[in-house]
Amino acid sequence: MTSHVFRVGNGHDSHRLADGGPLVLGGISVPHNRHSVGHSDADVLLHAITDAILGAAAEGDIGEWFPDTAEVNRGRCSSEMLLEVWTTIQQHGYSIVNLDCTVFAQRPKLGSHKLKIRQHIAELLKIEITQIGLKAKTGEHVGPIGHEEAIAAHCAVLLQRTDSLV
Repeated sequence: MTSHVFRVGNGHDSHRLADGGPLVLGGISVPHNRHSVGHSDADVLLHAITDAILGAAAEGDIGEWFPDTAEVNRGRCSSEMLLEVWTTIQQHGYSIVNLDCTVFAQRPKLGSHKLKIRQHIAELLKIEITQIGLKAKTGEHVGPIGHEEAIAAHCAVLLQRTDSLV
């Protein structure tokens, strides 16, 4: 891993939606009549965060770390995957300055869930909740997101060398 003081990464994930809930988002079970379909728990937000951190650290992507061809990853909790990645990146000497995340979903409305999601991510990564931005956007009834066929998330992260902290 390189020794630059700051490293920027971005991550994206999307999953199909299917009937039956709840929806796992940011490690939280959000009441909804649809759920994400995937090999793991299909948490698009935590997958985007994981990929952003991996990208910033130039350490590959979530599919390399947790392949969907591995039976051990079937139904796996995305919080566990993010924690494993983050523990490794911290050992390389990095801390998180901030995360800026966006979830793209027509429904459910996430306003009443955003604080709980941010709290879970902050506890998981052992950072302040103020270091996590979370926005929610609809698909305006257009395309797979707008027609509630899919959900997506995007995340940008800024990492800083731990030994460069003043």
